[in-house]
Amino acid sequence: MTDQLDGWPASRIRDLIGVEVSSLQPIGGAGFGRPYRADLTDGRQVFVKADRDAALGFFDHEAWGLRWLGEVTEGARVATVVAAGQDMLILDWVPSSGIASRAAAADFGRRLAITHAAGAPGFGRPVDSVLASESLPGGEYADWPTFYAEARLIPFLDRAVAAGHLDDHDQQSIRRLIGRLPELAGPSERPARLHGDLWSGNVIWSDREAVMVDPAAYGGHRETDLAMLALFGLPHLDVALDAYQSEHPLAAGWQQRVALHQLFPLLVHAVIFGGSYGAAAGDAARRFLH
Repeated sequence: MTDQLDGWPASRIRDLIGVEVSSLQPIGGAGFGRPYRADLTDGRQVFVKADRDAALGFFDHEAWGLRWLGEVTEGARVATVVAAGQDMLILDWVPSSGIASRAAAADFGRRLAITHAAGAPGFGRPVDSVLASESLPGGEYADWPTFYAEARLIPFLDRAVAAGHLDDHDQQSIRRLIGRLPELAGPSERPARLHGDLWSGNVIWSDREAVMVDPAAYGGHRETDLAMLALFGLPHLDVALDAYQSEHPLAAGWQQRVALHQLFPLLVHAVIFGGSYGAAAGDAARRFLH
């Protein structure tokens, strides 16, 4: 502990926020950067993610996303950014009960609908960004099917194929779906303000509310965030969806489009982890086509 306080990352925390660290504790958690809980000499407690060798600008993108999502009055709560640099992100500490109540799920669903409704200038982001360990191509698009095909599905399909994580049958199914996206995408919607990586592990539950962390934010289709919540099992998802619908009803047929919106995160997992995710992506494409 003493060595940590005398050297990096404690010295970097001090450089970024101008306050000394009184204790620094590594904590569990997967993902990009090593996580810590830090007590500061001014009485605050903060969450720190650090990586001295960070090269993708991940922390800057994450900080931007948290601030952009946090601009929405009455929207879903996000962790507050204290400071960010190339090698470190510092957030206010979010106490977690680890228990999701039905009331908190309903509040989260309603607030997420408000965040989505705040909108975005276009589909995508003007700059290249990142998701987990993967780069995301920049650019803003006028319509969602073009964006989803060119900036999400095709790049990750090609990466999964190059890595040997998709067989020919699955690849062909996904390419058939991409070719039919304009007719299959459902009613046109304006760009929503998305979290962008909204699986259940990126929703922290306190006693009364949910707080979103680790965004890969961009302008997209709101059904994508909701499909991601379903893919990895948000607690009381039915309650959250009912509250969402009451605030900002989804277009007819949204239930049938869940597999379409889950295709992108499945391809991302196929690229990073391989295993059964390539087959799951192919299955999702066929399920939606049929």
